[in-house]
Amino acid sequence: MMVLLWKCAARCFFTLLLASSCSIFAQDSPVASAEEAASSAPADLIQPDQSPPPAPKADASDKRVFGVLPNYRTVDQNGPYQPLSAKEKLTIATKDTIDYPLFFVGAGLAGLAQLTDQHTSLGEGLKGYGLRYATSYSDQAIGNMMTEGLLPVLFREDPRYFRQGPSRGGVWWRIGYAGSRIFVTKTDTGANTFNFSEVLGNGIAAGVGNAYYTNERTLGDNFQRLYVALATDAFSQVLKEFWPDIKQKYFSHHQKTQP
Repeated sequence: MMVLLWKCAARCFFTLLLASSCSIFAQDSPVASAEEAASSAPADLIQPDQSPPPAPKADASDKRVFGVLPNYRTVDQNGPYQPLSAKEKLTIATKDTIDYPLFFVGAGLAGLAQLTDQHTSLGEGLKGYGLRYATSYSDQAIGNMMTEGLLPVLFREDPRYFRQGPSRGGVWWRIGYAGSRIFVTKTDTGANTFNFSEVLGNGIAAGVGNAYYTNERTLGDNFQRLYVALATDAFSQVLKEFWPDIKQKYFSHHQKTQP
C-alpha cells in the first residue's frame, strides 16, 4: 500500500512540475535579457563608488539541509554568473555521492524496500537486505555522478541549483521554480536550456538498474525508476529553496542564545 501511494504521489508531482516548468522557463528569459542589457550599458553610467555585486556562492557553513540532505551545489541567484570548471562539477558530484548521510538514506530505503517486498529477485533475510542496500546506494551514486558531474561536463551545463529567495516571488512561485529546475538549467554561458544532464543522467541510471533488478526490466519499470528519481530530485530542490527560510525562522534564535 505504501509503495502504491508513493508511486501515485510521484506521478502527480512529476506531472505538475512538467506543466509548471514551461511557464517558468518563459519567465526566466526576460531576466536574462535584462541582465545582458545592463552589462552592455555605457561605462559612464556606472557610479565610480559602486562595486560589482559578488558572484553567487554556496554557503560553506550550510552543507546539509536538516543536517541530512547534501547541499553542496546550492547558490543564491545574485551577482554576475560565473561558470564552473569540469573539475568543480566532478567535485560537486563526488561530494554528493560520498557524503555520509547518503549511506544512512540508502539503509533506510533498503529497509523500506524489504518491508514492502520490493525487488523480490534480490531475496529475503540478511542477504536480501544487503543486496537491497547495495542497489539502493548504487542508484543514488550513479544518478549523482551522471546528473551532477559527467553529463554537465559533456553538455556544458551547470549542475548547481540557483536559489531564488523570498525577494523574488511568493511561496507557490518558488515551489514551481525549484521543482522545474529538473527540466531547466543554465549553460556554462549563463543562458537557460533544457536540463539534458538531469533527464538523461537519471535515464541512464534507470537503465543500469536492469543489471541488478533482473525481474524489473520492462519499459514501464525503467520509466518508473526515471520519474521517481526526477520527482525525488525536484522535491529535494524545493527543500533547498526554503531551507534558509526555515533555518532562520526556527533555528536562528536558538543559535543566537548559544554562548
